[in-house]
Amino acid sequence: MAEAASAGAGAGGQTAGRVIEDTLREAGLDYESPAAGTYVVSLPGTRKLSTTCQLIVGRHSLSVNAFVIRHPDENEAGVHRWLLERNTRLYGVGFAVDRLGDIYLVGRLPLATVTPEELDRVLGTVLETADGSFNTLLELGFATAIRKEYAWRTSRGESTRNLEAFTHLTREREEP
Repeated sequence: MAEAASAGAGAGGQTAGRVIEDTLREAGLDYESPAAGTYVVSLPGTRKLSTTCQLIVGRHSLSVNAFVIRHPDENEAGVHRWLLERNTRLYGVGFAVDRLGDIYLVGRLPLATVTPEELDRVLGTVLETADGSFNTLLELGFATAIRKEYAWRTSRGESTRNLEAFTHLTREREEP
C-alpha cells in the first residue's frame, strides 16, 4: 500500500485499502488489485451470474463502479425512467449511464466511512440491485431480442431454460 500513499491516497487511503482487502478476503470474494488502491471484485448473483465491481481508493474518497447492463436496444426512455425511480431507494450507489448508454451503479464514499460493515453494506446494495434489477432491465430494454432468441432456439430444438423468467414475453399471445 505504500504505492497508494505515494499516488496521493495518504494514510486514509492506506487504511481504506487494508479494510477493503481484509473485508473481501474474509467474505471469500474473488478479487484482484491491478494497481495500487484499485480493486476489482466479482460479486456472485443468481439472475445476473456475476457483477464486476471496481473499488478505487482516492485521496479523499472511495469510488464504487459496477457494470449492470449494456445500452438498451429499445424503450430507452422507459428504462431510464425506471432507473431514476429506483435511484430514490438505493443506499450508497445510484444508477448512471456512460457515454455509450451502458448502465452502471456508481457511488462515492468518504474514506473515513470505509469500515468492514459499510463496505459490506455498499457491496450488498450493488449485488442486490444489479442482480435484482437484471431481468426487469432485460424485459424493458431487450424484449424484442428475447422473443427472437426464444423463436430461434425453439426452431432448432435448443434449450430455452435460461429464458424461463421471460415466458410472459415468449408465449404465444392468445386471441380474444
